[in-house]
Amino acid sequence: MNLLPLGSIVVLKNGYKKLMIIGRKQIQQSENKIWDYLGVLYPEGYLGLGYTFLFNNTDIQQVIFKGYLDLEEDAFKLALKNLNK
Repeated sequence: MNLLPLGSIVVLKNGYKKLMIIGRKQIQQSENKIWDYLGVLYPEGYLGLGYTFLFNNTDIQQVIFKGYLDLEEDAFKLALKNLNK
């Protein structure tokens, strides 16, 4: 799976508001589930826990902007990939 970098801006299927990705591979303890992303409203940003959104790659309808990529990002993605083996 190819995860989007932090800072990416997306619109979800059936969504009308842009979200900015602020976290990846997030654990939802109450459901014992791992989500691909944690997002916040864009351009508002973090407004509190009630305004954060967990979603998966398959929920994304459109990528508006792809976040910053560098060697650290590549190393992080490789480490995540190795954890999933």
